[in-house]
Amino acid sequence: MQFKNIKYSFFVLVAALLLASCAKDEYLNPSQASEESVVKDINGLIALANGLQQKYTVSRVSPVYSYITASGLSAGELLVLNAGNTDEVNLQAGQANLISNNAVISRLWEQSHLLKANANIILDNLSNVGDEPTRNALTCYANLYKGLALVQLGTFWEQAPIGIGKAATFSPRKDVLTEAVKLFEAGSAAAATAKFDAKFQTGIDFVSAFNAMTARTYLMLGEYDKAAAAAAKVDLTKKSEFPYDDVARNPIFEVHYSNVNVCEPVDANLGLAGALAPDEADGRVLFYLKSKTFGNTTNEGKGFFTKFSDKIPLYLPGEIMLIKAECAARKSDLNTAVTELNNVLTKTTDIFGVNAGLPAYTGANTQDAILLEIYRNRCIELFNSGLKFEDSRRFNRPGPKDAGSERSRNWYPYPLSEKDNNPNTPENPEI
Repeated sequence: MQFKNIKYSFFVLVAALLLASCAKDEYLNPSQASEESVVKDINGLIALANGLQQKYTVSRVSPVYSYITASGLSAGELLVLNAGNTDEVNLQAGQANLISNNAVISRLWEQSHLLKANANIILDNLSNVGDEPTRNALTCYANLYKGLALVQLGTFWEQAPIGIGKAATFSPRKDVLTEAVKLFEAGSAAAATAKFDAKFQTGIDFVSAFNAMTARTYLMLGEYDKAAAAAAKVDLTKKSEFPYDDVARNPIFEVHYSNVNVCEPVDANLGLAGALAPDEADGRVLFYLKSKTFGNTTNEGKGFFTKFSDKIPLYLPGEIMLIKAECAARKSDLNTAVTELNNVLTKTTDIFGVNAGLPAYTGANTQDAILLEIYRNRCIELFNSGLKFEDSRRFNRPGPKDAGSERSRNWYPYPLSEKDNNPNTPENPEI
């Protein structure tokens, strides 16, 4: 992950600011520039913007690692290989085994709030940038990563603080996600005239990325017309990816798939059974798996996690097609739903290589049957993307107290770090 034309001092600066408290009276050590001087400098703000992307995507403490791992373990996509990985084991077991000191969910909570705080530093100091296209570029970075942080909070917790502060008030998940949508929509407007010069980190097509994230979040909110409208604006020929290299490594490959010690895909059917199991000819299974024969000497995980430098997509074209299909199905427009579903089933030229290559849908022409097929295809198309936990709950699949449970929790407990420092922290949900 290369940050072009940024001096080493700015790497140090970004790390210091991202690790520092949000309190205004804290300063960096005397050998480094203060936050006040940095935010008045355009290069400092660009370094902070690049730092948001690095913070969100790199290492075992990153939200990318945490939300993919948490969703995969809670929703039956991943299997823990070594019981010594206690936090992952307890995530997989779920129920009362998942408690407030779990490191994976604590990191996801803490890093999401840290990203919000540092995005605010950029947003609060945009007036220091005279050039409007560059100012809009900075807005894109801050709005995207602040919005993504809010989406993660709204995915795994019933409530979360939107604001920043030592005793921040909690808001219902609906309000948290609504705030994320506002950021994505404002970012989309800024992206239209933003200028990203060589100093900015690459990888994201912001115009399509904001529309995709708007569509994803409106779907989570049950706003189907708005989700479909945003999805229709996504250019499916454009990629948005998080880049990695041998230093800033792909965290899922580094921690999970490069060994047989932490996690691997749960089975050859991607954790799906019965009517949900993949078709034997579905090409997506062997996109995500090395083989369908599981042993104890090889990790069978593949997909976007085959080496340290593999890029991780922010979203897939198939997700956008399935958003369109689900929105249409939930509004009883079954013909449109099947058309969009078939775009996924018959796909052979996906820009990421995620191709089912199957015949068109021939199931019952009922809302329930089509929605079930949409869910099934979301589970396969978007395997190990961090989306299944939310999907399982939205499609009302069997929960942790139901027979045939397909997820081990409905909501996560609030981390001890928040409970110990914020008197407004609600009681933990039962499960």
